Formats: sequence, C-alpha cells, structure tokens
Amino acid sequence: MEITLIRHTSVNIPPGVCYGQTDVPLQSTFPQEADEVKRRLQASLPPGTDFDQTFTSPLSRCTRLAGHCGYADAKRDARLLELNFGAWEMQPFATNPDPRLAEWYADYLHVPATGGESFAEQYRRVAAFLDELRTQPYTRVAIFSHGGVLVCAQVYAGLARAEEAFSALPPYGGIVHINL
Repeated sequence: MEITLIRHTSVNIPPGVCYGQTDVPLQSTFPQEADEVKRRLQASLPPGTDFDQTFTSPLSRCTRLAGHCGYADAKRDARLLELNFGAWEMQPFATNPDPRLAEWYADYLHVPATGGESFAEQYRRVAAFLDELRTQPYTRVAIFSHGGVLVCAQVYAGLARAEEAFSALPPYGGIVHINL
C-alpha cells in the first residue's frame, strides 16, 4: 500500500508558540501554499490514477487543505491529531514556567506534556491507525495531517528513528511517501 502523507500549510500564530491540538488559523498565504501542495500531490500520482481513500485530522488546518486539494470528503480520524500538549497549548515555549518542560526536552519520547501526551503515546495512536489501515484493500491512500503524525508514520515505516524525530519533521505543506 502506498501512503502519501501531507502536512498542513503554515499557521498564523507567533513563532515559538506551542499549538498541538488547538485549532489555529492558517496564514493568509493559504491559497498559494495549498495550490502548490495540490500541484505536487497531483504530480506524485501515476497518470490517470487517484487515491483509493483519503483521511484527515479533524482540525481545520488539515480539513481545509484536503478540501482545497479536491478531497473534501476525506474521512476524519482523531488518531491523526497532532501531539496533545495539554496545559502547554498556546503557551510560548520560551516563557512556559512549567518545570516539566525541561524534563520533556530531555526525554520527549517518554515524558508527556503536563495534561497531554508523550511522543510514545502519540506514536501508539498513529500506529493503531496504520495497523488498521493495513487490513484494508487499498492501493493508494492520502492522509492530511500534522508534522508529528508524519514523523510517527516515518518511524512506523522504518524511515526514521524516534530518537531523531525532530530531524524527520517535514516543512509546512510537506509531502512524505511510505509503503506498507
């Protein structure tokens, strides 16, 4: 099964603000960014083919891109949400007074955000989605989601190591291909 994962376009929040599962607005450049994603997505498909199924995170930054690319009917699945940063959502990382932040920086794989989840917990959620997807008779699938989900999928497919997750983070509008 060929899986194409698409990260949402750039968000309209100040740099350095933690936004995880918060439904944040997109930049005013969304139409141009989304047109470019759509062009690259279409170019990645063999001529005359399309995806057998499309999925999306339920957050608007993903559903909006899916719709722009022609997949407004993409199935929403909460397992495709970004990492839950709990109490840190919409807080600037640099001024977050939570002492657990230092613990998280030292071991984000296992330490959850206060009131949120760890990378390992997010990975288990994404892996459960991919395990279920593997049981379906699809040839080509598209998933519109978030950077953390794309990293988890790369780890699942053996293309990245969890310990190097941040180096596998695709840019906004990035497209990653995996085979299962």
